[in-house]
Amino acid sequence: MCATILAMRRGASVDVLVVGSGAAGLAAAVSAERAGARVGLATKTTLQACNSAKAQGGIQAAFGVDDSPEVHAEDVMRSSHETADPKLVQLLTGEAPSAIHWLEELGVEFTRSNGGYRRARCGGATRHRLLQVGDRTGHAITKALRDAYEAGDGAELPRHALRALAPSSGGWTASFDSKDGPAEVEAGAVVLAAGGRCFAEAETRGELSTNHPNATGEVTRIATEAGAETRDLDALQYHPNGGAWPSTMQGYSIPETTRAYGAVLLNANGEEFTDSLGARDAVSQAIFDEVEAGRGLRTEDGRPAVWLDTTRISPEDADISLPYMLRRYRGAGIDPLAQPIYTYPVLHYQNGGLVIDEHAETTLEGVYACGEIAGGTHGRNRMMGNSLLECAVFGRRAGKAAAERARA
Repeated sequence: MCATILAMRRGASVDVLVVGSGAAGLAAAVSAERAGARVGLATKTTLQACNSAKAQGGIQAAFGVDDSPEVHAEDVMRSSHETADPKLVQLLTGEAPSAIHWLEELGVEFTRSNGGYRRARCGGATRHRLLQVGDRTGHAITKALRDAYEAGDGAELPRHALRALAPSSGGWTASFDSKDGPAEVEAGAVVLAAGGRCFAEAETRGELSTNHPNATGEVTRIATEAGAETRDLDALQYHPNGGAWPSTMQGYSIPETTRAYGAVLLNANGEEFTDSLGARDAVSQAIFDEVEAGRGLRTEDGRPAVWLDTTRISPEDADISLPYMLRRYRGAGIDPLAQPIYTYPVLHYQNGGLVIDEHAETTLEGVYACGEIAGGTHGRNRMMGNSLLECAVFGRRAGKAAAERARA
């Protein structure tokens, strides 16, 4: 460790302070340390607690002979309804293949078949470019990144909830509430990677969410109070396929790869009512509209739903790419390959966030943002498979740029 947790509580300093331990924060921390910075990684509970580890569907990257970063970028812009920042999108898609190779170097083993990556076509995409680690891609990526960080000399600050961020002579001072009382850390540069607010928002609305309970959005508020600009903060995304029944599956994000491998959405009459591989906002709205028109279903506890006909997925595809989902549902007494399952949209992702440039720097000099807390890369509607990609691409960029800033 570059500094003990005790020393941090007494007011030590680091070159780069990263706030948040999901895939984006971990990628930034690993990148900053490998760029020669002394790094501190703070998180309000444990390093393992994050949304990224819950991400199941996969990560996009253009590896197909019929694909390219340019085609990927076109898909992103179309799915965002042309609201994403084209410069950020070009970086996201252009650096996707190298980000995949970087993750592989850290130990992530993507599912392969026929001598190459096993690729699926996800909602909103025109090509098969979704790479997966079964249906626990986020877990595999965050574990590899966490292992890489823990193998280095960076400091860990668990149970440190950010309270305030203020400029200082050496860069920034971050004030925390910790289990042992107030703590301050001086940093030459700060990377904010604390995720979005959908868990808290869902509680306010009385709805379900796929998010970890840590997703409460206070770091976004702290950054804006410090003067950071934001964009599209009102654009929260619904995951089209939330688990609706049984009760133990409510709020579970049914992998959208179910639809990539053949599942379709059906109304109460057994009719298809939308393009099951459409963009997330379009599919979610179609489900809302179908239920509103009286062609939906009700779960045993009275919640609205439609059918996701997973019986159309081949057992081979399910065993390779959906093993965790099968275990979850079969453990609850339902076999998705033998009967359709109830589904309904659930709050999932904060599309907007802090304004960043190509180096992931916010409008506050020396403060960077990556992952769900940052805005612009997805515009007002994110494609599936691009959140983990953004974490890797802009996490690396943020960590490297923050290390360079701290040494300047």
